[in-house]
Amino acid sequence: MSRHRFGLLRSLVQLALLGALVGLACWPLNRIDLLQDRLLSALPAFSGGRWSGPGWLLALAPIPLVPLLLWFQGGPWRRGAGSGIPQVILCLEDPHRGAQLLSAAPTAERLGLWTVASLALLPLGREGPVVEVGASVGQALLRRWPGLLHRTSRGHLLAGAAGAGLAGGFNTPLMGVIFVVEELTGSFQQRLVWPALVLASAAALVSNLGGQPMFALGINASPVTELDQLLWAIPIGLGGGLLGGGFAWLLVRSTAMITPIARRWPLRLGLAAGLVLALLALLTGGASGGDGEALMRLVLDQDADTTLDWPWVALLASRLLGPVLALSAGIPGGLIDPAFALGGVFGAGVVRALAGDPHLGLALGMAAGLAGATQLPVMTVAFAIRLAGDQQLLPGLVAAAAIATYTGQAIQGRPVYHALADLLMPVGSEGAAAVVEDEDHGRTGQGDQGQGAEVGDEVEVDTHGATAGEGDDRHGV
Repeated sequence: MSRHRFGLLRSLVQLALLGALVGLACWPLNRIDLLQDRLLSALPAFSGGRWSGPGWLLALAPIPLVPLLLWFQGGPWRRGAGSGIPQVILCLEDPHRGAQLLSAAPTAERLGLWTVASLALLPLGREGPVVEVGASVGQALLRRWPGLLHRTSRGHLLAGAAGAGLAGGFNTPLMGVIFVVEELTGSFQQRLVWPALVLASAAALVSNLGGQPMFALGINASPVTELDQLLWAIPIGLGGGLLGGGFAWLLVRSTAMITPIARRWPLRLGLAAGLVLALLALLTGGASGGDGEALMRLVLDQDADTTLDWPWVALLASRLLGPVLALSAGIPGGLIDPAFALGGVFGAGVVRALAGDPHLGLALGMAAGLAGATQLPVMTVAFAIRLAGDQQLLPGLVAAAAIATYTGQAIQGRPVYHALADLLMPVGSEGAAAVVEDEDHGRTGQGDQGQGAEVGDEVEVDTHGATAGEGDDRHGV
């Protein structure tokens, strides 16, 4: 075997092992997510029965637990506040931040806060924690073995490990790779894509052992012609894009306003937020709680006709306001599942009310909601197909995601994860406080050069004449 081929084989094995470690680290988070679904079954919206003792306890759990979460993340676990994805973006822009933002302590704190929030049925996703877990595993291995995978740049390896975390959390390898390309690096290069694909595939393979099923919503075939899909995609893409873009807009502005209050008066704000979340749960029978996947399964299982009445409006409002309130207070979590649920409730309700196929409405709606919120249409389509399990919906999903992306961009100009990362810079919020206090401010140019800040860490120069992210107007992406 030639030296070149041996080097490629060694890199392949190292990538697979790194991906497997990321998947193993994501596995406990997937188990917690499954436990959340079991807890939701005690609530009337999911059980079909009346309020029970356990149901009341779960609905009222945010009242004592949200103040506790805000107190911990404002004090002893302050480095664990925030989603996790903005922190990873900052580390890709400036690799020197990794020692503070991606070390074991803030990662463990963020996972602890997210676990309590998930078991309290707060309306949060998990992409933030799993992305940070992936990046943290990659960061730890690079610190221990600096020569690991010397053919791959440090930035690309961290981005690939973060994408592997997303793949491991949602059992969707292609979604993880697209997230790396579309969001974290803004660059489609062979030397970036194939390592990311190996990492994501290995992570999904390992974390799937007892984690999220392949088709989380079941195989929901919807025999609708392409023309009908495209016709439905126009209003649902516009409506879902408005909701998703409004969700992102509210989240960014609420985070800027609420985070300082949470740091100053954690118990008071936590009590107020907990009361609001509990009230939403009581008004909706518990349907406002959880990440939203159980709610989408419930919507698909409903056979009765749905009208656009007050309960539907209340559910839609709760799936918008609940996640914004929890995430803007700095509680770790993600917005992928909440945005999916928001769009899915909207799409299924509108299509069902107009005598259409609610399965089609939910699929197009959840794609529109997520694309409008994240402005990541390709990742959205890959994840939507994985959830719904019907590739025949591809034309409608692509159209709805594209329309929603442009609609969401008109509302929230800067992509939401990067807008949230921007908020970390001036005041060191959401877990960046340690960086602001500890880093050497005499280093000129850091944080403004994007991926270019890590050129010195690369062993292999991009022969295409551009560093990852060059030409993209987003900071370092």
